Amino acid sequence: MTTQSTLQSVPALGTRPASCSNPSRAETRERLAKASYDLLVIGGGILGISTAWHAAQSGLRVALVDAGDFAGATSSASSKLLHGGLRYLQTGAVKLVAENHFERRAVSRRVAPHLANPLTFYLPVYKGGPHGAAKLGAGVLAYSALSAFGDGVGHLLSPARAARDVPELRTDNLKAVAVYGDDQMNDARMALMTVRAAAESGAVVLNHAEVTGLRFTRGRVTGAELRDRLSGEEFGVDARLVLNATGPWVDHLRRMEDPNAAPSIRLSKGAHLVLKRTSPWKAALATPIDKYRITFALPWEDMLLLGTTDEEFEGDPADVAVTEKDTAQILDEAAFSIRDQQVDRDLITYSFAGLRVLPGGPGDTSKAKRETVVSEGRGGMLSVAGGKWTTFRHIGRTVMRKLQELPGRPLGDDFEPVASLPRKLPLPGVANPRAVAHRLLVDHPAPGPRMAADTARHLATHYGSLAFDIARLANDDPRLARRVHPDAPEIWAQVVWARDHEWAETTDDVLRRRTTLTVRGLATDEVRAGVQDLLDEK
Repeated sequence: MTTQSTLQSVPALGTRPASCSNPSRAETRERLAKASYDLLVIGGGILGISTAWHAAQSGLRVALVDAGDFAGATSSASSKLLHGGLRYLQTGAVKLVAENHFERRAVSRRVAPHLANPLTFYLPVYKGGPHGAAKLGAGVLAYSALSAFGDGVGHLLSPARAARDVPELRTDNLKAVAVYGDDQMNDARMALMTVRAAAESGAVVLNHAEVTGLRFTRGRVTGAELRDRLSGEEFGVDARLVLNATGPWVDHLRRMEDPNAAPSIRLSKGAHLVLKRTSPWKAALATPIDKYRITFALPWEDMLLLGTTDEEFEGDPADVAVTEKDTAQILDEAAFSIRDQQVDRDLITYSFAGLRVLPGGPGDTSKAKRETVVSEGRGGMLSVAGGKWTTFRHIGRTVMRKLQELPGRPLGDDFEPVASLPRKLPLPGVANPRAVAHRLLVDHPAPGPRMAADTARHLATHYGSLAFDIARLANDDPRLARRVHPDAPEIWAQVVWARDHEWAETTDDVLRRRTTLTVRGLATDEVRAGVQDLLDEK
């Protein structure tokens, strides 16, 4: 076992002072059980997290729980994009695209510039393809206009120029390339920073806490019974209003309220593959497969992300997984525009699948609108489902407006209307990542070790100004400045930070969502053992 990448020989580091750390799980359970809340949000995906954030900002006493980890299901299994939705222009949804662009720009420029980055997209036009160059050229021009040309002007590019930026681009029968701009993010980290924002606003949050039943008072849902899935402890939470934001499980919870509740949603599975890159990419590919579908090839976290599929899913959402059929489909579709050496199966490091929640009804899921649906059950529980990552702030505000409009004002009149909240409230750590990386490199305190450039860039683009707190951990104990894996920029201080400040309880919490070491194929047995050792010290 190498000393460069493990902490096996490091003595117990202990826990951070209580004033600097999240409350313990026992303390959080006690707070949840003893207090009465205005709003209990069940479901720690981005939809529930955003609602909890906005509700806490409005002055409500908020509790947020999830049966797994925060963003542990679909919210960390997306295509990692903040985008206007180019394909929506085909259906004439001009207003929707403009609204999506507004939200995208707000997040990437004001709310979380440290967690999002601009990404240029190349849309190849092949001979015999589903769309012609003139149509796509006009489409990307209109798309950029709806974004107020904030990402430049959509235009057509020569195949030769595009191939310089994407060396693995197939140029046989390539007539032209349409160019447009959107943004990219790390979805799990964006969700975690939103949880942190909710907690800093007063929300009490707990992951790995499963709802085993609902509490009723005179026929109204007034809380929930829960079980801590890590300790087995059972407890309950009282609340004036309960919000069901469980995503693919929304109907399961609705049936706890009313066993006869009819299905309200349908599910569509989207699968992705993560591959090692054979060469640097300066742009992403969005390749039309047919009139409605596009397959993406996205440079992300120094890897290549391919996908996605779109097929109706039936069954237990917990069982969603990437199948051999999914893998073959994604690689075959990617091969339309990517050379064979980049779609070799041996390059795959990880695969994941998520479930899109769509309104119930007939029709092809690939053509269904990504609408947000809010409904009230017979016991007064609100259920919210659907929507897109790009509009997560808008969804939180929408749910808050629904709460304000409920008959009888069940939450009272004391909380601040959502319309009066700041429209572009930043997430924790907001900062220019380039400036943060520069300071991490030049402002290291003696006698601490100088930080590597790739680690500084990584910390800056995943934590923003919070990177300085992680750097202090590494300086206080140089052993925490070591790399978790010799081929990765992550350092052991990030594991301690995840444990004490980001509600990480399991190795997967750390390696799959607080970092992407698992996704990049770097979560070796040795690494997992070192992470578990640090988690056990809490």
